[in-house]
Amino acid sequence: MTASTLRFSSYFERRPVLLTLLTAFASICFLAVTALSHFYTAQQRSLAQRWSARGAAALNARQFADAVDDYRTALLYKRGSYSFRLSLAQALLGLGRTDEAYAYLINLWGQQPENGVVNLELARIAAAKGDSWRAMRFYHNAIYATWTGDQETASRNARLELIHYLLRIHASTQAQAELIAIEANLGEDSPLQAMLGDLFLNAQDNQHALEAFQRALGRNRRNAAALAGAGVAAYKLGRYPAAQHYLEEALLLAPGDSQSAAWLHKTVSVLMLDPYRPQIGATERDRMAIQAFSVAGARLKSCTPTWPPDAAALQVFQKNWSSLQPRMNRRGLRRDPDLLNQAMNLAIGVERKATAVCGAGSDGDQALLLIANLHEEN
Repeated sequence: MTASTLRFSSYFERRPVLLTLLTAFASICFLAVTALSHFYTAQQRSLAQRWSARGAAALNARQFADAVDDYRTALLYKRGSYSFRLSLAQALLGLGRTDEAYAYLINLWGQQPENGVVNLELARIAAAKGDSWRAMRFYHNAIYATWTGDQETASRNARLELIHYLLRIHASTQAQAELIAIEANLGEDSPLQAMLGDLFLNAQDNQHALEAFQRALGRNRRNAAALAGAGVAAYKLGRYPAAQHYLEEALLLAPGDSQSAAWLHKTVSVLMLDPYRPQIGATERDRMAIQAFSVAGARLKSCTPTWPPDAAALQVFQKNWSSLQPRMNRRGLRRDPDLLNQAMNLAIGVERKATAVCGAGSDGDQALLLIANLHEEN
């Protein structure tokens, strides 16, 4: 056997050993790289969570500039994170950097159009810009969107925010429709019934407002706010005896409620001047007619300087009032059954003309107009 043959024989004998060593080395290197990769990923994740936690704390504390910096740093370690970008957009909104926030939000909306928070923030941006169509579109998206946690509460809160927005832009009819949608899903004994009543009042839906306040009172009869609200709703519906009852009860529970006291004064003014009220005696009816006629006479006198001196309507009112005035007493009313209607028609005519020329008068003057509207509707 030659030397060359011996070398080849020795090589082939060592080859399995070399292959084994190389394979082992490669495996060690692979494991080392994998370990380093996992370590790096874990480090990146840890840093992302640390910075996002700082950002969340800053956002909760309304330190929006710090929150922006923290979330941008967090995104360096976890690029493309949906939640980080959303929080960054909210921090930018807090700083008033609406356009930057919108760019993030509309991109997030493209990825998850069913996200409730994103839709709500986009609705707020549109509302702030006066774009009511887009605002309502995104608000409705938010109402029917996917929310984490309590889906029903989040959806209702989004609808309530829409209602407040509609009331701000004086879209009362649309606000009423949204309120009815909430009412349909709200339990009879819900603590939100009184709030619902207030919103119905603001939306000028007095009947639904009264019903909501009554449900609130069914839950707690000593709810002063609900009693006051029911009184106002009943007053606006022309149900003055009921309004008086509710408002008096409200003031018994909250004697310092100046608004309820003012509404009660208006209510009593109507009740004291309405001779057409059912179930009152002849003496009381005569007293009311005389007082109503006197209120109109005072209004005619106070408003006269504002009218043109040659105004034909003024001359007619003055002549008719002077003609009826000597007979406007209990004796005159008993003798002439038609006198009450004549006096009330004249009083209401004076009040309507005076209101057009001189503006709103006293509570008594306004009460006469309400009495006219009440009985004309009936």
